[in-house]
Amino acid sequence: MTTDGLFELPQPTDDIPGTAPLAVRMRPRTPSEVVGQTHLLQPGTPLRRLLEGGAAASVLLYGPPGTGKTTIARLLAVQDTRYFVALSALSSGVKELRDVIGDARRRRNRQTVLFIDEVHRFSKTQQDALLGAVEDRLVLLVAATTENPSFSVVTPLLSRLLVLPLRSLTDDDVRELLRRAVKEERGLNGAVSLSTEAEDALVRLSGGDARSALTALEASADGLAGTTVIDVPAVERAVAEASVRYDRQGDQHYDVISAFIKSIRGSDPDAALHYLARMLVAGEDPRFIARRLMVHASEDIGLADPTALQAAVAAAQTVQFVGMPEARLALAQATVHLAVAPKSNTIVNAIDAAMSDVRAGLIGDVPAHLRQGRYKGAEELGNAVGYRSPHNNADGAVGQQYLPDPLVGKRYYR
Repeated sequence: MTTDGLFELPQPTDDIPGTAPLAVRMRPRTPSEVVGQTHLLQPGTPLRRLLEGGAAASVLLYGPPGTGKTTIARLLAVQDTRYFVALSALSSGVKELRDVIGDARRRRNRQTVLFIDEVHRFSKTQQDALLGAVEDRLVLLVAATTENPSFSVVTPLLSRLLVLPLRSLTDDDVRELLRRAVKEERGLNGAVSLSTEAEDALVRLSGGDARSALTALEASADGLAGTTVIDVPAVERAVAEASVRYDRQGDQHYDVISAFIKSIRGSDPDAALHYLARMLVAGEDPRFIARRLMVHASEDIGLADPTALQAAVAAAQTVQFVGMPEARLALAQATVHLAVAPKSNTIVNAIDAAMSDVRAGLIGDVPAHLRQGRYKGAEELGNAVGYRSPHNNADGAVGQQYLPDPLVGKRYYR
């Protein structure tokens, strides 16, 4: 295709050369070969009917990388009953969308399926340009995204789509793919074998990502010398680190930081350190982590341990003045400090209750004896008259009215 923004999806596996990456060669050729998404591909489901040419509903495929979104789109592309167009949100705009819709209008005798990869990268204007064509079923839209569509897709378009969540692959799913790739002719064709321990390592390192698992398997096989057995050392030579699913603008960003804070709140330092490590390994901004620690120190600990905020602030300063990787130590120290500290949410409850009353109009005048009195004529107005300083009392406290009249007796801090 020569039109800007359009791209070719991988062709049926039989047409893919043997020099193509293993993950491409092993793409499922039929819906029955797709693993891990049985909840979407059972007979009678909207996606299965769409793949069989019988459904007429636009869908949004939402899930992590390596779970089969592009594979499902490729299976749609090889149908003869519909005209298939693939569009990349990275390189296309409203003009390309209008061209596709115009072609679909002239081709009404054959249903047009429009696949848009990474639809979350489309602007609001670009997404709005799809509304009429999707509403009238001029095109069947199959959109794919790794980001939560509730935040990344405009509401009018989202209401016209069936949102189909793809699940991360289980260990057994990844294991099945690895064994299939080792055995089948289009894969490694039995030229190598995979030890049980190496298979376990590849499953663990993949993070539920099929593409990552097959890429690591291929790299491990390519690195063999004088043997045909892929063992753990071969895997370790090929894969330096596990695949960490973490999008700093997407669900993982919010889900992991949420789990991090809730683990601290739940006084589980081990879980908190785990989520901290996930963020750090994935390249999360350490300043963001430090800010959340400072908020949590007051929100969930407060005066139950006044040193918690000091520890969080010190960690933030270390991030600023020292930087990574050394700042990881201060972040870990603050994380453990906050996790094992006694918890109290009295501070957040107190200030929120006070602000709620102010917004509701419970304000009142500042009592006269508390007002500023250091100016000429203040005494004639009654300002500062009768004020008693606690420093002049042996007990260091004076029982006088401090709240405005409408709030006398009100308690915020408990």
